[in-house]
Amino acid sequence: MIGRDDYSGPALDPEQMEADPVAEFSKWFQAAHASQVAQPNAMSLATTADERPSVRTVLLKSFDDGFVFYTNYESRKGRELDDNPRAALAFAWLELHRQIRIEGRVTKLSETESDDYYATRPRGAQLAAGISRQSEIISDRAQLESAFAAAEEKFADSDIPRPEYWGGFRLRPVVMEFWQGRPDRLHDRIRYRWEESRWVIERLSP
Repeated sequence: MIGRDDYSGPALDPEQMEADPVAEFSKWFQAAHASQVAQPNAMSLATTADERPSVRTVLLKSFDDGFVFYTNYESRKGRELDDNPRAALAFAWLELHRQIRIEGRVTKLSETESDDYYATRPRGAQLAAGISRQSEIISDRAQLESAFAAAEEKFADSDIPRPEYWGGFRLRPVVMEFWQGRPDRLHDRIRYRWEESRWVIERLSP
């Protein structure tokens, strides 16, 4: 993990951590918010198709038994998740010398869940979702702005419907690792691994 050598984070004790890693994540996420970490819900999403990995930053929108994000289903990540529904997430809160890595299986949200979230988005974001063919080549920015202006005019006096190709995914974890920077690079790494219907907690060497 990128950072300075003078790590000063608290030591991690597995016996003091939650039995459920999502509950432990909630504590860390709240601490990141309280510490005013810049955009604490930003997470790297790694996908793989045809043995070619790709990674990008997306925003966590909610979490329950899994981690929820939204995108264009026809984008590269959407197509790759259709091809291989296994993915990985990473949160890096450098100010706190903390990182959380998550691996799991991804499923699409129901249309109702996607509709409910889409209705909360600003109109500009709704319009953008409707006119963007994410990951496809376009001739120039003028093409994008022209399509946006046409959509603004079309829906000037009406609600903007959610495009069928836009919606949410939920990644349900099978592995979660909590990383805390410590002095002399003797970092704490605590891994939760789902095995035989229970979470196994292990300490990893740094």
